[in-house]
Amino acid sequence: MSANFVHGFHLVTPSPWPFVTALSAFMTTIGAAAYMHSFKSGGLLLALGLVLVATSMGLWWRDVVRESTFQGFHSFIVQRGLRYGMILFIASEVFFFVAFFWAFFHSSLAPSVELGAVWPPKGIEVLNAWEVPLLNTVILLSSGATVTWSHHAIISGDRKGAILSLALTVTLALIFTALQALEYIEAPFTIADGVYGSTFFLATGFHGFHVIIGTIFLAVGLIRLINYHFTKFHHFGFEAAAWYFHFVDVVWLILFVSIYWWGA
Repeated sequence: MSANFVHGFHLVTPSPWPFVTALSAFMTTIGAAAYMHSFKSGGLLLALGLVLVATSMGLWWRDVVRESTFQGFHSFIVQRGLRYGMILFIASEVFFFVAFFWAFFHSSLAPSVELGAVWPPKGIEVLNAWEVPLLNTVILLSSGATVTWSHHAIISGDRKGAILSLALTVTLALIFTALQALEYIEAPFTIADGVYGSTFFLATGFHGFHVIIGTIFLAVGLIRLINYHFTKFHHFGFEAAAWYFHFVDVVWLILFVSIYWWGA
């Protein structure tokens, strides 16, 4: 076969960022363990690890943006592979949350004698599902609608509408996170209050973490949209963020129905 054979795949050039990111994540893990066990300089190591993770992620993504937008390496074949990868990633996230729901329903459908044989357990004052949780449901579903609006605007060439709707999506996501933090501050129970507290805060907390990740994902997409990185035919960076955020919406609906409403 000729050495000049041309194919549609992207052979990635050597990069330091996978090694730096792995080292930073390892440092963050060690620092977190040291900090939780009150070791000297554990907090400093944790903070340094988090800074290095954020820095390496930003520089790595910068290179990917350059490869896709300016160097033209993300052909249709590469984009198809990226779509498959994103689908598999979201599938793995589904099973991540299945574990939390499994723990919740295992404890709530057949509460043990130690819990008083009732659910919620005796002594637990639950949150009212029809106050902040309902408001957050409306906000998150509205953000799902606005990100869909932005996607259709990109496809139709409506640049102004795409920017406006995506900025509105990011704003709604920030409001959701602020209300979630306020709910945690005012909650009448903690993560240490038995199986109810642990399942509640793990499920809703990791969902909130995913909302923050999705917000960053969309905010980067907004910056790229403003800088003319997306076209109606080449905008997978936005599509991936939109898919991820829709996944977060669906998880919240299940959380609201099962934990906030039925579980209370």
